[in-house]
Amino acid sequence: MTADELAARLGDLAVLDVRTPAEYSGARGYPCDPRQGHLPGAVNVPVDELLGRPPEEVRERVGLPEGAEVVAYCHSGSRSAMAVEALRAAGYDAHNYEGSWHEWSQRADLPAETS
Repeated sequence: MTADELAARLGDLAVLDVRTPAEYSGARGYPCDPRQGHLPGAVNVPVDELLGRPPEEVRERVGLPEGAEVVAYCHSGSRSAMAVEALRAAGYDAHNYEGSWHEWSQRADLPAETS
């Protein structure tokens, strides 16, 4: 999924930020990113809360019905790629936003939130 595709579908699908809570809130991120924070409407579930868990625990943590369409992102697409595998095993229609926050933060035309 590209940044433009994701931006056009915000609000129509579940967006899962699998970074740390500090990255998600904007309190601490990578210096290569011009902005800190998260995608609007994204829910923060750190990747370590998904990996190695049985599908029912993943569904419980994510809080979405089985089969829901989910896009995961992190800083550069690596953690979210691992999360997508766990999400698919739990029955979600999961996609990785490979550009992740590193790409999103560089585009001033894309919305962002902090918490």
